[in-house]
Amino acid sequence: MAAIIPLSEAIESLLNNGDTVALEGFTHLIPMSAGHEIIRQHKSDLTVVRLTPDLISDQLIGMGCVSKLVFSWGGNPGVGSLHRFRDAVEHGWPKPLEIDEHSHAGLTNRFVAGASGLPFAVMRGYRGTGLDGVTPTVLPITCPFTGEELRAVAAVNPDLSVIHAQRADRKGNVQLWGIVGIQKEAVLAGRRSLVTVEEIVDELDPRPGEVVLPTWLITAVALSPRGSHPSYAAGYYQRDNDFYIAWDAISRDRETFLDWMSANVLDGTF
Repeated sequence: MAAIIPLSEAIESLLNNGDTVALEGFTHLIPMSAGHEIIRQHKSDLTVVRLTPDLISDQLIGMGCVSKLVFSWGGNPGVGSLHRFRDAVEHGWPKPLEIDEHSHAGLTNRFVAGASGLPFAVMRGYRGTGLDGVTPTVLPITCPFTGEELRAVAAVNPDLSVIHAQRADRKGNVQLWGIVGIQKEAVLAGRRSLVTVEEIVDELDPRPGEVVLPTWLITAVALSPRGSHPSYAAGYYQRDNDFYIAWDAISRDRETFLDWMSANVLDGTF
C-alpha cells in the first residue's frame, strides 16, 4: 500500500545521489513540484529520464543536479531552446552533461521493456540512422524467425519514477486523465515510485479516459496542489503560457538564471 507522506520526506527517503530518476508527464501533469524539491535538497549526479525534457529538466540541469539525460526531445515548448541544457552540453556549465538521445518510440519502448521485466524491446525504427553506432542502448538484432535485421533498445528501470496526477484516494490509489503519456509504464518500470497529486479524496469517481494506478504499485503519494505549474493539470488549472515565454530570457544568462532560482525555487515561493 502506498504511503501518503509530505513531498519533502518522499524525495529525501526515495531518491539518492547518483540514482536514475524518471520525471514523466506529457504536455500536462508534469511533476514540477517534485523536481523543485529535488533541487532544494541538492540531489546530485542524477541520471534523468524524460521523453520531453522541458523547463523542469532545464532547471535541474542548470542547478547541477544532473550528470546524464536520457531523452527523446528537448526544448521549451512553443518557444525554443532550453538554454541551461545547451550550456551544459556545449560548455560543461555548471557541469558536463552526458546525453542518451532517442526517438519518442524508442524511449517509450525502453520503458515498456522495463515495465515488462524484459532486458530490451525490439523495433524497426532506427534502421539506417546510424544511432546504434553512437549510443550503447541501441543495437542491431536479427530476428530468429525471418532473418530480418531489427534494432533492440535496452530496458530502462529507474531507481525512482515520479509522475503527477490529479487525484489519489486515502488508500493511495491514483487517478489521472486527459493527455496521458508514458506515466503508467514509467511507474511499472521503476524500482520505487512517487506520485504527486492535486488532491486526496475519499473516493475516485470515474472520469472519461482515466488511468487508475493501484496502491500496491506505488511506493508513495504526496499532496502537491498546483504541482504541475507552469504546466497544467486537466480539470484543475490552465497552462501558464506567459511563463514559458518568460523562461527564455530568464534561462539565457547564467547569473539571471541563478538569481531567479534562488528567489523562486530554493525558498519555495514558486
